[in-house]
Amino acid sequence: MTEVHGRIEIGDDPAAPGTALRDHTDQEIATFSEAGPFRESEPLTETGTLSEGGTAGGTGTAGAGETAGGIGPFSETGPFHEGEPLSETGTPGDSGTAGEIETLSETGPLNLGGALGGTGGIGTLTESGPISGAGPRAAGHERAATISGDGEGDFSASWLALREPADAAARAAELVGELPGPVRTVRDLGCGTGSLGRWLSPRLPLPQHWIMTDRDPALLLRAAGDMPEGVTVSTQRRDVTELTAADLAGTDLVTCSALLDLLTAAEVERLAAVCAEARVAALFTLSVTGEVRLAPDDPLDTEIEAAFNEHQRRAEGGRRLLGPDAPEVAVAAFEKVGARVIVRPSAWRLGPALPALTAEWLRGWVAAALDQRPDLPVGDYVERRLASLPHASVGHQDVLAIFS
Repeated sequence: MTEVHGRIEIGDDPAAPGTALRDHTDQEIATFSEAGPFRESEPLTETGTLSEGGTAGGTGTAGAGETAGGIGPFSETGPFHEGEPLSETGTPGDSGTAGEIETLSETGPLNLGGALGGTGGIGTLTESGPISGAGPRAAGHERAATISGDGEGDFSASWLALREPADAAARAAELVGELPGPVRTVRDLGCGTGSLGRWLSPRLPLPQHWIMTDRDPALLLRAAGDMPEGVTVSTQRRDVTELTAADLAGTDLVTCSALLDLLTAAEVERLAAVCAEARVAALFTLSVTGEVRLAPDDPLDTEIEAAFNEHQRRAEGGRRLLGPDAPEVAVAAFEKVGARVIVRPSAWRLGPALPALTAEWLRGWVAAALDQRPDLPVGDYVERRLASLPHASVGHQDVLAIFS
């Protein structure tokens, strides 16, 4: 059975964002210096204040994108405190002490290059070849759908940082109350820099253990170094499409952000079967629906939207990506294996109050459309839109699947 609530309309208030905090793991590491951690009370400056019941200064952005999907760079520069001003890129506060980080086994130590400050120790990070998660950047910062890749640091952490406030504001926080409890162990697929973990972990009771999975070791280090106190973290580089029921032993929740659109129908069906066999709930946030509404509108909006959605459904490496069909396919797959499925809208909100994010999303949206249809008569569309930024509602859905 599926519960679907709400429609996407410009002007809807987004959910209040989560608060990002600090991290723990298995060997002590010192201060995490790069993009976090940030004090819970540190205000994040931008234009416009986002709070519960308030307006999100703009609208969300298109694409799915935390680590495996979608367009554009949005992400993770820091915690967001409910009721505080939000920044598009986040303002770092005092760096907190990161907790511990577990050894990642693969084939040899990774030179961190000074990414972590302080004097604490860190476990050996090794690699075993092509891993799934954040793929390399494509046109307009769109995440390429490589489930297997061998690059490091391919996916822009700055884009992930730019989008994190919009992601946090968009997610359907009410679904957290539907989770079967207690939730103690969470597996985050395609975790990127850990934006979803920073949003979700403060909403769950402690203690918690998170297993962060991604193909990019640099992003894994960021994710592990910026989780709330009382949360332990282990990291894995592996292909998320090869997850088995045995992998989920002891897991209470499988989750991901903006990942499903980069999978195939067969891969989503396999994931549903694995979760059903293990009897583990799944929460998939920010799956793109393809619906974009701009105000004021423009005659070219509809053509660009259609071309972008065709691009999201493209065949790549012998795989046909789901793109905007992902939420519907996920619902059907989980219902088929006996889950109760709840769907909520989670539109990104963009506009003049978030100028950097809105401009970056707009460029990426049009670039992907042109990649699909080079003959698209866009003319000076981008320049006109950038000169007077529109308000935008970019459709996404959050999907929760529960097994009794």
